[in-house]
Amino acid sequence: MKETTFIIGGCRSGKSRQALELAEKISGSKRIFIATCMPLDDEMKERIDHHKKERDKSWKTVEAPVQLPKAISEKSREGDVILIDCLTLWINNLLMEIENPDVIDQRIHKLIIAIKEAKCPIILVSNEVGAGIVPENKLARLFRDYAGFVNQKVAECADRVIWMVAGIPVVIKLKSLS
Repeated sequence: MKETTFIIGGCRSGKSRQALELAEKISGSKRIFIATCMPLDDEMKERIDHHKKERDKSWKTVEAPVQLPKAISEKSREGDVILIDCLTLWINNLLMEIENPDVIDQRIHKLIIAIKEAKCPIILVSNEVGAGIVPENKLARLFRDYAGFVNQKVAECADRVIWMVAGIPVVIKLKSLS
């Protein structure tokens, strides 16, 4: 059964661990991890290596720092489950690569379509960034605004939304799949 699960929470709240645990409960051996992170420095490379070690050999990693909708559309045909970690890094990458807000809006629209049309279960991870103070600079405010918008759109189309708090999953939305 195709189900979309959206896991959201603050930094270091246990989102990635929860997503991996849920994905590994889905039957099938074709697990696809879509990574949006770009290893731009040594510390980020270490984080990526740590996350890779958490996944067993049943996982195939696909790098999609900007072309996330395309990766979902293509890989959902061949996978038993897709785990995307994370949407906030994807938004960051879009903002660094694309200056035209209309193009960013088109990419977000394509993301929602790809999620809705996916052929296998999808688990998406994102950070909740709207609970803090208003950032002091334009780019940070733009990032926060896009992250909030994407999180709302993904939560709207998800069957299940889980908010992670101190490592504890709190279900905040559950659609009946019958």
